[in-house]
Amino acid sequence: MTLIALAATDGMLHFELAAACEIFVRDPTGLADPWYDLVVCGPGPVGVGRFAVTPDHGLDHLARADTVIVPAIEDTDAEPPSDLVDAVRAAHDAGARMVSFCTGAFVFAAAGILDGLRATTHWAHTDALAARYPRVQVDPDVLYVDNGAVLASAGKAAAIDLCLHLIRRDHGSTVANAVARRLVVPPHRAGGQAQYVTTPVPAREDHPLATLLPWAMARLDRPLTVADLARHANMSTRNLVRHFTAATGATPSQWLATQRIRRAQELLENTDDSIDAVAEASGMGTATTLRRHFQRTVGVPPDTYRRTFRRG
Repeated sequence: MTLIALAATDGMLHFELAAACEIFVRDPTGLADPWYDLVVCGPGPVGVGRFAVTPDHGLDHLARADTVIVPAIEDTDAEPPSDLVDAVRAAHDAGARMVSFCTGAFVFAAAGILDGLRATTHWAHTDALAARYPRVQVDPDVLYVDNGAVLASAGKAAAIDLCLHLIRRDHGSTVANAVARRLVVPPHRAGGQAQYVTTPVPAREDHPLATLLPWAMARLDRPLTVADLARHANMSTRNLVRHFTAATGATPSQWLATQRIRRAQELLENTDDSIDAVAEASGMGTATTLRRHFQRTVGVPPDTYRRTFRRG
C-alpha cells in the first residue's frame, strides 16, 4: 500500500487539500488492491481556508511516506514556513515521490528540490516563481509536469488532473478512468496542454467540433489524417487547426495521438489481444510503431505496461 502524506499548515488553501483527500482516501472503483493510505501531517491544528484541520501526524512524518503532497499556499510573497520546507527537504532526501499543487511549488523551490527541473504553478504566479528561484525551469503553459520523482501542477482543476495522472501511473488507465467518471471530470488531460484556453471543450451541438470528436473516436483504428478530419468537419485544415487548438489546447495530430495511446492502454489492460492487434485497433498500424510511441509517451513498453496493469 502506498502511503501518501498530505502536508497541512496555516495559510494553505482548502480546495487542493480537500481534492487530495476526496481522491486518495478510499478506492471508489473497487478495482485497485491495494489502494492508498493517506495521512495528514502538520505542526498541530491549523487553519486551512475557512476550515480548521487537525493533522494525524507531525511534519516529521512526511519523511516516512512514499508520496508527499504539498497543496497550495495562499501568501506567495512571504517565505514558506521553515518547518515545512525542512520537512519537505527531508522527505525528498528519504526518497519520497514529491507532488506540489498550484503554489505549493514555492515550497518545493524553497527546499531546493526543483533546482534544475521543469516545474509549473498557477499561471498568475509563474513569473514570481521564476524570478525568485532562477534555478527552476518554470513552464507557465502546462497543466502539470512529471519529472519522475518530482511532480508539479498548475491551479485547482490541474491538481485533479495530476491526481488522475498519479493513479494512472500507479494503477493503470482503467482505474484512473473509473475515478474520473466518479468525479465527473475528463479522464485525461495531457500535462502539456495549455493552462487555459479561450473556448471550452465543445459542448454546444452547433460547435464545429461537436460531432467531429465522437466521429474520430469511433474511427481510431483507421489511418485518420488532419485532412480527413477537416473534410468531415467541412472546413479547411487551417481553420480546423484553429478551432481545435482553441477548444482543446492541442492540435488535431496531438489529440489523435493522445486518444490512440489511451485506446492502447485500455486494450492492454482489459484484453488478451496481441501487441500487433492492439496496434491495429488503436490506429498505430504496426507493433513497432506502437512500441515506439508508447514508450515515449507512457515511459514503459506495452508488454511491461500490460504485465503491470492487466485486469483479471
